[in-house]
Amino acid sequence: MFLFFKDVDMFTLRLILSYLLFKEAPALSGSFWHITDQHWDPTYKLTDNAELVCASSGKRPAANAGMFGDYVCDSPWHLINSSVYAMKDILPDPDFIVWTGDDTPHVPNEDLGEEKVLNIISNLTHILNQVFPNIKVYSALGNHDYHPKSQLPAASNYMYDRIAEMWQDWLEPESQETFKKGGYYTEKLLNRTGFRMLVLNTNLYYDQNKLTKGLEDPAGQFSWADQVLTEAANNKEKVYIIGHVPPGFFEKKRSKPWFTPSFNKRYMDLIQKHHSVILGQFFGHHHTDSFRMFYNSGSPISAMFLSPGVTPWKTTLPGVKDGANNPGIRVFEYDTQTLLVKDVVTYYLNLTQANAARGRWEKEYRLTESFRVPDASPASMHQVLERIAEDGCYLQKYYDFNSVSYDLTKCDSDCRVDHVCAAREVDFDMYNKCLAGAAAISGGLLPVLSVAVSLVLANR
Repeated sequence: MFLFFKDVDMFTLRLILSYLLFKEAPALSGSFWHITDQHWDPTYKLTDNAELVCASSGKRPAANAGMFGDYVCDSPWHLINSSVYAMKDILPDPDFIVWTGDDTPHVPNEDLGEEKVLNIISNLTHILNQVFPNIKVYSALGNHDYHPKSQLPAASNYMYDRIAEMWQDWLEPESQETFKKGGYYTEKLLNRTGFRMLVLNTNLYYDQNKLTKGLEDPAGQFSWADQVLTEAANNKEKVYIIGHVPPGFFEKKRSKPWFTPSFNKRYMDLIQKHHSVILGQFFGHHHTDSFRMFYNSGSPISAMFLSPGVTPWKTTLPGVKDGANNPGIRVFEYDTQTLLVKDVVTYYLNLTQANAARGRWEKEYRLTESFRVPDASPASMHQVLERIAEDGCYLQKYYDFNSVSYDLTKCDSDCRVDHVCAAREVDFDMYNKCLAGAAAISGGLLPVLSVAVSLVLANR
């Protein structure tokens, strides 16, 4: 060794020593994609009759339809293709991809059927496999990934079997077995000791699912998840949880929950019990960009990230005003040693500009820069929420991002209440108390929303 080094200059020697010391050290920072709510509409076509552009518009005129879509329509294939290739251009070699479902268009059940639904899921599976052939994908079912939509059963069935076959390149043999039984599974994250991915079928808890109403634990998923998380704690593992339908309330429509009350409580109990091993929760369904906080005695213990959808479709949910969004995709940066979520970077396509010129996906924002926090930990996300609640500038910034820079109108006092209470309170009773506190504000009893929220937290 001495003979090798004796004629080497000092600069070169330092390079060699650095290589020898650090060549085996793993990267401390990793990245993964989250894509959700693609909602491909195969009927989309450009035509002079604005009401016939796409079936998903429900005869609403698609007056500004272009190659990349229209705000009253679900995604044309050109938008699907563009989003996946944008992922490849922006981050071509992610550690893995999270895909949280909802692949089919918003059309009546009679316009679909089992084979059409399966064909759509197959096409979207194929393009991800084609563009990212050697990348692990963790995929969860959406409520639109079944026929009839939202009626996902708590038992083995033909569609679970077929989808498990489509995803066999991504699923371990044991994962395929649990997926066929209930649409859920768990695996070591990237097959690494100490890290785990928990993929849930939360469509079983959806309040529109008639097949699971009245059941205490559909498909035994709660008991199974409790066991997986208990074993994770015993084995000193850290866990990410992904799913489609989230617990809590929709921030764009006051008092609109997704889970039934009993299922919402059981999910809350699960997170409360196991929060020490859960490093992140990643969901879709809303099409919007938001987040949900979980607390224990006032302290933030977990954050759930709700990623924006690819589809720009304007929701028909009564009471939601102009509920469209620009297409969005998202990169999460994380610590490969601890699974701490370090940052969130959202990329988007301005649909109006894309149709007028060419489709260019660009960075919308980086969480740590826009909200001035050190990372995306529960403590930092709590700080983000506090700033949104207390500072009108941060509130407006969050509101603009919520629709992926589509709805840039002012977020007024009612809007503030809806967004802050939805983000802060996943529990049904605590959400209602948050609304009651806000009502006291509007009556002049309290000066600011943050005071009412503090009172709610103090009474947990």
